Amino acid sequence: MKNIVIILGLIVLIFSCKDKKESDVGTGTNSSGTEIEEASEYDQGGWVELFDGKTFNGWHTYLSDSISDQWKIEDGVMYYEPDPEKNQGMNNLVTDKKFESFELSLEWKISVDGNSGVFYGVLEDEKYVVPYMTAPEIQIRDYTNIPEFSDHKQMSGAIFGIVGPENDVSRKAGEWNRFLIRIDHKKNEGSVVLNGKEIISYPVNGVEWESLVENSKFKGWEGFGIRRSGSIGLQDHAYGVWFRNIKIREL
Repeated sequence: MKNIVIILGLIVLIFSCKDKKESDVGTGTNSSGTEIEEASEYDQGGWVELFDGKTFNGWHTYLSDSISDQWKIEDGVMYYEPDPEKNQGMNNLVTDKKFESFELSLEWKISVDGNSGVFYGVLEDEKYVVPYMTAPEIQIRDYTNIPEFSDHKQMSGAIFGIVGPENDVSRKAGEWNRFLIRIDHKKNEGSVVLNGKEIISYPVNGVEWESLVENSKFKGWEGFGIRRSGSIGLQDHAYGVWFRNIKIREL
C-alpha cells in the first residue's frame, strides 16, 4: 500500500512539472485570435546577429562612414539619445549589407511621445537625404499624450502611411516590444508580428504594392519602395529610442 501511494505521488509530480513547463512558454495571438508561441521562428536555422551588443560593426550612418555620438551602446542595447544642441533627423543608421527576402527580429522601446522606425530596402544615393525617401518604414510610435490618436497607418507596426493594423498592440513608453518582420519578394508577401500578434500582411512588390503606394502620401515619390534589395535602417527622428537582440534570417 505504501509503495502504491509513493508511485501515485510521483505520477502527480511528473504531470504537474509538465504543466508548469508548458505554461512557461511565451505565447501571443495571431490575427485570427489563435495563440502562437513567441520565438518559434528560431526553430529554423540561419539566424545571424546584426548587432553584437558591443559595437556598431556592420552599421554606418546613411550617406556617411561615421556614426553620431548621439547613438550609444550600453548593456547590449543600441540607443539614440538626442542632443538638442546637435543636428537631428540626419543620423539614421543603416546596415553595411543589403538584404532582399528575410525575416528580421528585434526588440525596441520608445520614449514618451517618441517616434522612430525600421526601414528595409534602403537605397543610398546623394539625391536622397534620408532613408525615409526611398524605403518603406515599419513604424515605432508612442501616443502617451495623444490618447485620441486614431491614424492606423501611423501606429506601431504599420508600414508608415501605407498599411496599418486594426489595433495598437504596442506596450507603453519605456517598455520593451518585439518585432518579427518578414519580407519575402519571392512569394510577394510581407508581414509584421508585434509582441506575438500578426498585425499586418501585405504585398511587397508588383502591381498590388504599386497600388498601395499610389494611394498613399508617397505617390509620385521617385525611388520610393521600388528596390527589392537594400539595407536595413534604424531611424533618428529626434526622439529617444532603444534597440536590442537584432537578428536576421535570409530566405
